[in-house]
Amino acid sequence: MKLTYIYHSGYVTEGERCTVVTDYYRDSDDEYVRRSLPSFPGKLYVLSSHWHPDHFNKAVLDWKNIRPDTQYILSQDILENRHISPKDTSALIKGDTWQDENLTVKAFGSTDVGISFLIETEGKKIFHAGDLNNWHWEEESTPEEIQTAERDFLKEIDDLRKETVRVDLAMFPVDCRLGKNYMRGAEQFVDRIHAGIFAPMHFGEKYKEANAFKPYAEKSGCKFAAWTKTGESLIF
Repeated sequence: MKLTYIYHSGYVTEGERCTVVTDYYRDSDDEYVRRSLPSFPGKLYVLSSHWHPDHFNKAVLDWKNIRPDTQYILSQDILENRHISPKDTSALIKGDTWQDENLTVKAFGSTDVGISFLIETEGKKIFHAGDLNNWHWEEESTPEEIQTAERDFLKEIDDLRKETVRVDLAMFPVDCRLGKNYMRGAEQFVDRIHAGIFAPMHFGEKYKEANAFKPYAEKSGCKFAAWTKTGESLIF
């Protein structure tokens, strides 16, 4: 399968029978999605974890004009906050499962808004965290707030562990806005869920800061996707 980094939390995963676009809100600098949309392999699935504008762009609904086979699988809150008709999408909340002949999508929790996704396709398990992270904001929060953030995060990871302790690919936030311990959530994730490949996200254009997680990820047995620009790809 082929993984392409689009921007922020946006990724494209291409297999033989399907293509999955997750949390798209703007294209890569080389317009990979726009150029490839007509020729993406197999059926096209568009997943969005929640309504925040850096995770969902209503423009994806126009893709059906180019790709009539497009299937939308969105968090329920998108329908509520972005005024999208239920006919346009399959809406999920935590605990829901959607599947067809190509894809199984299980909705897990978030520590912000919406859901995270466990995707199974073509013999691979793929996790996209959405806004699931240890959002501790340590340098501006009270000790109680920090403890609550960590407890809530680890509870969501425990729920995921009940389903699987290993994924072939994990897309997970490494967001330096959190301050000096910004990698804590990613560390706790790979300590509990073995990821064949760890792909950072939610870092905007802070490539150096995101790639600083590489040594820890590799020590934990992950191959790390050290992106240097949008539109880069790897095969897994």
